[in-house]
Amino acid sequence: MYMREVSWDLLIMMLLKSLVSLCILAAVAFAVPAQEKRIHHHADLSDHVHKDDHGFQYDHEAFLGKEEAKTFDQLTPDESKDRLAKIVDRIDTDKNGFVNHAELHYWIKHRQRRYIEENVNKNWNDYDQNQDGKIAWEEYKNTTYGYYLDEEFDDVEDKATYKSMLRRDERRFKTADRDGDDIATREEFTAFLHPEEFDYMKELVVKETVEDIDKNGDGKINLNEYIGDMYTPENGESEPEWIQTERKHFAEFRDANKDGYLDDDEVAEWILPREVDHADNEAKHLIHDTDTDKDGHLSLSELLDKIDYIKTSTITDYGGMRRQGNPAEDCG
Repeated sequence: MYMREVSWDLLIMMLLKSLVSLCILAAVAFAVPAQEKRIHHHADLSDHVHKDDHGFQYDHEAFLGKEEAKTFDQLTPDESKDRLAKIVDRIDTDKNGFVNHAELHYWIKHRQRRYIEENVNKNWNDYDQNQDGKIAWEEYKNTTYGYYLDEEFDDVEDKATYKSMLRRDERRFKTADRDGDDIATREEFTAFLHPEEFDYMKELVVKETVEDIDKNGDGKINLNEYIGDMYTPENGESEPEWIQTERKHFAEFRDANKDGYLDDDEVAEWILPREVDHADNEAKHLIHDTDTDKDGHLSLSELLDKIDYIKTSTITDYGGMRRQGNPAEDCG
């Protein structure tokens, strides 16, 4: 249920039409900001939202980590059991044969931190063109938009959109650049890629979200804009039940002052809820649904009994949790 600031599928089509070679495509496509999810949990439990009646991909990725989850999906049942046993042994830090809430909570937080580190590392060398251990704004801009900058975006159908993307990237980069030298350290570049993880970036996260959804430019979000960001009906299609639920959430919870709009403070409360530890919630959720004998901790046999619960690869929803997007993956 990722919602984009613009229609990136359309932009990619334009990109394909305007690039003169696949090499240029590779250089630009990985750097264009990826689509953004609205509600930000700290780091990356999963790209999937969490609703158990639709499956368990969220739990699958929160427990295993996204890359490990992909590997699991390719394993035979016996291989999966062997791999799961090794993972459980790593989670069980006191080596008593059980996984308790504290151990599972720590493990999920570890997976979150590892994802962010790996994502920054994956992008670092692509942007640090002079290999000086820092990324200047000019390096990022030229790597991402260099071909088009030479042409002033003249070869792009929607020139205004690309110019807007460049302005938005520059604003985010300069906000992440705390010392204002137009050069990002690794920490500042991490803030650029994952602004929801840094308190000093959260105002910008809210601003970007309002800009994405606010179609009439009045600086706030009305109900139609809120729903329109999530759902576009097909001809003759009746509105699904989850949209009706979202309408109620807007009126009853999101719009705290009941003026019919979401202002910056209300958007912040929506997408960056305070004092919510989603890793803790997910640990409790996994134990509740996997702890067969209800003794408060998990044995390997209980996890193996629920291996399909851990492994199933179906889109799910857990409280509408979503994550801020990162620059898109490179072609490698």
